[in-house]
Amino acid sequence: MNRKKILIVEDEIVIRKALKKFLEKKLYNVVEAGSLAEALQNNLQDFALIITDLRLPGPTGTDIIRHAINIPVLVMTSYASVSSAVDVMKLGAVDYIAKPFDYDDLLDRITALIEPHSTDLPIFPEMLGTCDAMHQLFNRIRKVAPTQTTVLIMGESGTGKELVAQAIYAAGSRSSRKIVSLNCAAIPETLIESELFGHEKGAFTGATSSRVGLVEAADGGTLFLDEIGELPLEAQARLLRVLQEGEIRKVGAIETRKVDVRLIAATHRNLENLTKSGQFREDLYYRLNVVKLSLPPLRERPGDLLNLAEHFLQTHSRTFGKIGLSFSRCALDLIQSYSWPGNIRELKNAVERGVILCEGRVIDAGLLAVDSETRHHHPNEANDLADHVSLEGYFTHFVLENQDHMTETELAKKLGISRKALWQRRQKLSMPRERSRRS
Repeated sequence: MNRKKILIVEDEIVIRKALKKFLEKKLYNVVEAGSLAEALQNNLQDFALIITDLRLPGPTGTDIIRHAINIPVLVMTSYASVSSAVDVMKLGAVDYIAKPFDYDDLLDRITALIEPHSTDLPIFPEMLGTCDAMHQLFNRIRKVAPTQTTVLIMGESGTGKELVAQAIYAAGSRSSRKIVSLNCAAIPETLIESELFGHEKGAFTGATSSRVGLVEAADGGTLFLDEIGELPLEAQARLLRVLQEGEIRKVGAIETRKVDVRLIAATHRNLENLTKSGQFREDLYYRLNVVKLSLPPLRERPGDLLNLAEHFLQTHSRTFGKIGLSFSRCALDLIQSYSWPGNIRELKNAVERGVILCEGRVIDAGLLAVDSETRHHHPNEANDLADHVSLEGYFTHFVLENQDHMTETELAKKLGISRKALWQRRQKLSMPRERSRRS
């Protein structure tokens, strides 16, 4: 049985296609059928769940229950009533939902029906991993998500800290309310306080009107601050007040305002060391470090490498309409031997490059365009790679092609590097950004 494979039995094509599209976005593998007869052409034991309409042409949807031995069946119908719900459950359905249904409600039911069968499954579909460190991480997310506790996520750049934050939010009690996110490294130091806490009209030059900050915008919900180690000391003091007193004061304001936010913070830096050097407030660090989640770098997850690469290959292949692609043996060897300093983000971007540049059906090692200085060469790869795209060549081409319509933050994110690394590489290649262009 495939834990991500779902069978939809529905005779109304529009409903069936819409549901299929929704579930595929959540990374489920969906098979369609318009009737019971069509559904039975499949091996029902391959599916983790069957979703069927009650009224179908020919036999009713509940007839599939006796064929689906030990496979949960969720029944949906437009004819909602207490008696029909009871009848459906008596026939062996595990759950019942009335049309028109709420997609998020349906997803919650699907997760509840499938996830309990494996405690190792991640609670966020895009978080993949089977190593011990990832299993421990998934378990800690499950424990901390339902609470209101402040969480600090530690890990190198590109390891998936934002995904962890999204998983905590999605599984928490505030998931019905908004999550507001900010990358502290992406905002100039002079603007970060205004961005986070808002400002009053006339608070500084250019403040022509008052503005609500992101903390206030997240009131009642969740605030995710990525790269919190880059937060200036003045902003740290304001954030500490939010955590201690549950209140904010806009820049230029006298009065404070009460706010209720759950804070999730992330950083690739060692905050404890920053407190010792005076760059980070010790009292704020202790307020943040209630529950700490650590993400392992990709080089410490060799067993997950090929699965992640295959996942990204399938995702990008669908995005660019290049179905049927595969990695060459050389490419697979490279993926396993390369140290991936940019972690999952770098792997994802490398596979995306390979999919875009591939002219046939096989992605060779050279198309991944990784930095040869940070990998261990296999003897049979050296000559093959010499004729292909270099990392600097790809960088130059990508930046020149996209800098007129992308910000520096967007360029850096797409390349899988930080804004600082983008700036450093621009200097190295003598291609600084013109001031008139977007930043």
